[in-house]
Amino acid sequence: MLNVVIQGKNIDVTTALRNYAQEKIERAVGHYTQITSEVDVNLSVERNPRISASQSAEVTLYANGTVIRAEERTENLYASIDRVADKLARQLRKHKERIQLDRKHSPKTSVAVIQQQPTAPVNGDKTPELPPAVVRTKYFAMPPMTVEEALHQLELVDHDFFVFRNAATGEINVVYERNHGGYGVICPRGS
Repeated sequence: MLNVVIQGKNIDVTTALRNYAQEKIERAVGHYTQITSEVDVNLSVERNPRISASQSAEVTLYANGTVIRAEERTENLYASIDRVADKLARQLRKHKERIQLDRKHSPKTSVAVIQQQPTAPVNGDKTPELPPAVVRTKYFAMPPMTVEEALHQLELVDHDFFVFRNAATGEINVVYERNHGGYGVICPRGS
């Protein structure tokens, strides 16, 4: 059975809202229950009246060690739930197709990223500075993976970057989306 955890922020999650969200998410994940272990749903309402799309639904799904995340904001919480369920279904379908394609073909994107020559740092003389206070700390498992697998994870978590442990080197790397298209990899360099 699928474990769906529904939480609310700045909103009272009524029984009707909980049932609606659970039904929509279960329908979106229905074909993928064999790989899905847990689904976290966060419903929230922004209190700022200047924000028109103030009602959001965020879903984090755990599927065989893969994290898939989707978020939608609209003026209506039910519409946000509908949109996030559709987005989640698309991401799961894309994830499944990607796994099937990876089994048949060799990776192309990771080869292009790996073959890029490293460039000199732009501000080599400037030392990085941290903000005065740490606002949030996150911990997560970091099993070794290839650059191709990290690119796939980047697409699934719907973020601008993804931190991973490189299977080839054992070092912590960052893969990110470049502003003008393509991807980049940040690797540590010895002194």
